[in-house]
Amino acid sequence: MVTDNTTVNNVWDTKTQAFHGGQEHRFINNFVEDFSVTTNYLGTPRKALEAAKEAMNEIHHYPAANQEPAKTHLAEFLWGSNYAEQHGRLLMGNGASELIDLVVRKALLSFAQNGQKQPTWKGSPWNVQYREYQRSAETNGFKILEPSNPERADMICIVNPCNPTGDYFNVEPLKEWIKENVKTGGCVIVDESMQPWHSAEFRSDSLISEHQYAKDMWTNNQVSVHVMHSWTKIWSCTGLRVGSVICPTKEHCEALRKIAVPWSVNGPALKFVEEVVKDVDYLNETWENTPRLRAHLIQQLSGLEQSKDWEYHGKKFLSWVWLDMKSEAVAEKAIELARAAGVPVRSGKPGYQCNTFIRVAVRKENEVQVLVDAWKSL
Repeated sequence: MVTDNTTVNNVWDTKTQAFHGGQEHRFINNFVEDFSVTTNYLGTPRKALEAAKEAMNEIHHYPAANQEPAKTHLAEFLWGSNYAEQHGRLLMGNGASELIDLVVRKALLSFAQNGQKQPTWKGSPWNVQYREYQRSAETNGFKILEPSNPERADMICIVNPCNPTGDYFNVEPLKEWIKENVKTGGCVIVDESMQPWHSAEFRSDSLISEHQYAKDMWTNNQVSVHVMHSWTKIWSCTGLRVGSVICPTKEHCEALRKIAVPWSVNGPALKFVEEVVKDVDYLNETWENTPRLRAHLIQQLSGLEQSKDWEYHGKKFLSWVWLDMKSEAVAEKAIELARAAGVPVRSGKPGYQCNTFIRVAVRKENEVQVLVDAWKSL
């Protein structure tokens, strides 16, 4: 008989993988809600979920090799009636993770062709960000520069809004930061996975609408700007794995497709995207209620007797709070209490080395109450 010896302590291979939230729920018998991941509090959109389930009836067929019609539906979601002009720049992938790897590997190949044996890599100006970018750069042999290093890098990767810190560049300061930190002939990835939470007008403060900027950076400076999205957060479908990258030109997109594995986005995922982009009510509810629920979360935590020194970081529209408890011992106890109550949170220690911090997702009031009650004994 086969026995699964996986536990919460060994689910990650710490030698080869970057730590990520969202793994503890399967080991918690009294599980209530997952506060360790930054997914939408609403859960998975119902119609899109049903479409993915229905697509399971077609798993005896290969998924569409060109990702259609899902890619066209996603392009229309991003760019409206003018989507056809940008469609060739869009590539879907198995979450953002696959696409991060593709862009990094392609950049490394380009640098090698130009005689650069060890190109440099730099992350955002904030002290920490999602670690998958740096992990991929390290694995592929880039020289890593500290965020505070004023030197321009061959490749820069910024997560905006920054997960976990909650820092955010509006689009104009973002464009200037890119220009000031990348070398001529360099490569840029801007991860805007959490940016759609901004508001119904999120596109106007996003690089997805900065077509001329991307074109000019490539034409004038030979800098390739890629805009990355993991769609699994805003639409709460992390188990399905859906991502996309907007390349500077259609030729860049073709170059990525050439080194990509075929059929990396499965049939149910494609059907999910095809349906979910139509769900306007879901996004309207997200934009209306997430800031309110985030404020409620902070208010409830602030009412705890032990919280007088705590600091809450991040923009008001985001789906999480980056909480500094000011004490490593308190943070460790809070993590244990949350897990015991069935509401796991994300420690700031693994991956980020922010030992006094905890990332807490925005959730519904009754679920927040479970967490607050658990922390009354801190």
